[in-house]
Parts: sequence; structure tokens; C-alpha cells
Amino acid sequence: MAQAIPLEPKLSPSEKGARFFFLACAVVALGQMLLIMLFLFKEAGGLLGSVSLGDFLFSSQWYPTYDPPEFGALALIVGSLAVTALATALATPVGLGLAVYLSCLAGGITREWVKPAVELMAGVPSVVLGFVGLVVVAPFLQNTLDLPTGLNILNAGFILALMAVPTIASLGEDALAAVPREIQDASYALGATRWETIWRVTLPAAMSGLSTAVILGLGRALGETLVVLMVAGGAAQIPHSLFDSVRPLTATLAAEMGETAIGGPHYHALFALGLVLFFLTLAFNLLAYWLGRRWRRG
Repeated sequence: MAQAIPLEPKLSPSEKGARFFFLACAVVALGQMLLIMLFLFKEAGGLLGSVSLGDFLFSSQWYPTYDPPEFGALALIVGSLAVTALATALATPVGLGLAVYLSCLAGGITREWVKPAVELMAGVPSVVLGFVGLVVVAPFLQNTLDLPTGLNILNAGFILALMAVPTIASLGEDALAAVPREIQDASYALGATRWETIWRVTLPAAMSGLSTAVILGLGRALGETLVVLMVAGGAAQIPHSLFDSVRPLTATLAAEMGETAIGGPHYHALFALGLVLFFLTLAFNLLAYWLGRRWRRG
């Protein structure tokens, strides 16, 4: 009688040790996230004694120093989404276009110079870009467009787009480079031009990685603090145009956390803002995961 073949190969002691190590790393990472969530829920829960959840999420009145204080986060949430949406709209075509150029069009020498430069852009400190927006972009917008101030959504979205482009371009180029060469060669063999191959073969095949790159770039823009603190204007209001000043969630946390009494309503309200930001970031990460799975199945 033939001996049954085991479903899994027998692991050596070193392989078992490596598996245990990586499993431990995964458990530690998951545990850290759960502890952060529990801490945020614990500290944010103290706000429910001062304001209802509906008033907190759907009121635009954020006046924590008034008597009585008002903790409406809607204007802050809308401000974060506004600058993130504009940054994504500006960064996505530039980042993906740069990724296509590096992967499909650039020559060897050009690619060797351009790609490291793009990746180095990702390491530029955000405070430096914030100074550029404050000293260069803001006066330019104010003088050119005759605005009351250059610290607005347009300024913040432009600077955040500069930060997101290297992430989108680098991850997008890696996704395009992972497309099997045989697929592209088959397209050329059928008479397709280079642009037809890029548009109808390479991009659809890499769409899973490209969508993940865009979502991760968007997540970086959403979580940025110093840039929006310096160039968004700091006005806790619901914007009606790109030239209005806003105060995103991250800017509010950075500006006010050091001035609150521990255990007070303002303190708990800021942790509630952090919890909202946590769930927004988590939603974008889940969206990236879902899009990646959908495009891979396609």
C-alpha cells in the first residue's frame, strides 16, 4: 500500500524557530493596535458625560474654552476630508504618471537617477514642506488670486500632494514592475503599440498594487499634522470653497493637547477626535485591502 504523502513538509528546527518568531511579531503588532484602541476608547468615553455622540459628530461648533464649552467635531472632520480629497486629486495623476514613466518609458540611466530622487523626496521632513507652504505658496496665492489669506485648503492640499506623490510613485512603480514581462510581450506580438499595451494590459494587470499605492498616499495625507497646522489656516469652520481656511483633526490635536487639563472635558474631547481619526485611517486601510483583493480576483 502506498504511503500517504503528508500535507505539509516537515519543518527543521530553524524553520520552526523562524515561524514562531514571525508569528510573535504579528501577535505583538496586533496587540499594540488593540491596546491603542482600548486606550482611545477609555479616554474618549469620558466625553459622553458632557456631550452626546450626535452633537459631537454632527455639530460644527468647536469652542472648548467657552462656558459652557461646545465640542462639535463636524467642521474639523470636513476640514480633514477636504484637504485630503484635494491632495489626492492632485497627487494621484502625477504619482501614477510618474510610476508609468519610470516603469515603462524611462531609459536605464534616466530611471537610475529619477527613481532615487523620487524616493528621497519621501524623506523630506514635513516641517520643511510646511515652511515652503507658509513662506512661498501662501504669499503667492494671496497676491496672485487676491485672497484675504493664502493659508487655506488649496495651499494645504498642494503641499500634502507633494508629500503623497513619492509614496504613490514609488509603490506604483513597484506594482507595474511586478507585471510579468510575458504578458506585455504577448500584447506586442499581437500588434499592439506601446501605449495600447500600457493602457490595456500593464495598467489593468497592476491595478491592485496601483489602487493600494493611491490609498496609502491618501492615508499619509490624512494623518499629516505639521503641514496642515502651518498652512491650512486654523479656522474651525465648514468650508465653502478651496480658498477657505480650515482646521483639520490632526492640527486641532497638535495645537490644543498641550493646553488642556488632564481629565477635563476638553481633554476627553481631543481623545475623541483622535478616535475619529483612527477610524478614518482604518477605513482607508480597509478600503485599500478590499480594492487589492477585488482587482486580484479580476
